[in-house]
Amino acid sequence: MNILITGITGFAGSHLAEFLLKEKKGKVFGTFRWRSPMENIQQIRNKLTLYECDLRDASSCYELIRRVKPSMIFHLAAQSYVPMSWTAPGETLTTNIISELNIFEAVRSLNLGDCRIQIAGSSEEYGMVIPSETPIKETNPLRPLSPYGVSKVAQDLLGYQYYKSYGINIIRTRGFNHTGPRRGEVFVTSNFAKQIVEIEKDMREPVIYVGNLEAVRDFTDVRDVVRGYYMVLKNGKSGDVYNICSGKGYKIKEMLDILLQLADCDIKIIQDPSRLRPSDVELLIGDPAKVRKATGWKPAIPFKKTMKDLLDFWREKI
Repeated sequence: MNILITGITGFAGSHLAEFLLKEKKGKVFGTFRWRSPMENIQQIRNKLTLYECDLRDASSCYELIRRVKPSMIFHLAAQSYVPMSWTAPGETLTTNIISELNIFEAVRSLNLGDCRIQIAGSSEEYGMVIPSETPIKETNPLRPLSPYGVSKVAQDLLGYQYYKSYGINIIRTRGFNHTGPRRGEVFVTSNFAKQIVEIEKDMREPVIYVGNLEAVRDFTDVRDVVRGYYMVLKNGKSGDVYNICSGKGYKIKEMLDILLQLADCDIKIIQDPSRLRPSDVELLIGDPAKVRKATGWKPAIPFKKTMKDLLDFWREKI
């Protein structure tokens, strides 16, 4: 079986590739761009077949799909950093929507009827959540509060439309916050972990700079999440949507406290106004009941271990 991962060099993509290879699920193909972080797949690169491809270009995307003829596509490539979507909304919308559209059109044009496609959506699609709506079910209203969230809603609905219009086997996932080793330093868990390790190594003063610590997030280890992606694509219902989440919420402050407990030094916390967003999603706790019923998936890695592994990643990297 040929399995294609778009954005294979990224955080989730590299972990998914490792999972598929370890479990011997099939031959793994992946897309990358000239600026992609190849170090994420350094240990497994000789086991992968890689194609340099800008998915925003329809002809390049078509040629990629024609060559690979995948049985499964995990579409993970995206502009995924929420704050960047405020400064580059056009790029965020274009990258996330047009890339997906080109994949759908290529699969449709090539008549790859048996190909199953996973669309990696986001809990940011839910946006403004009323406390009484938690834990959030897949039927909850979508009220995105960032250009990134809007782009993910568009991807989500486009996947549904192509399933209904053309019968393409598309399954949508809405992943809640996931973290772990190799998480990009611009994301909150990894940013905090990197700052702590730099303090441990006397590379900066014992102060950690933070944004909104009161927001509540549903965190899952990335290694559990990519396992969920595979189980959903294999066993989920075409055209349907599934939350990938733990069902447990942590305030950002609680997450930071866990990291600080694992640190080897005393650290002061200071809020940095530049880290605050124009509008922030205050509450995201998902309901994983649907995905558990459909696939049997549930997280296996404790959150404290995820945080320790993230700190150890930065301790080795710096």
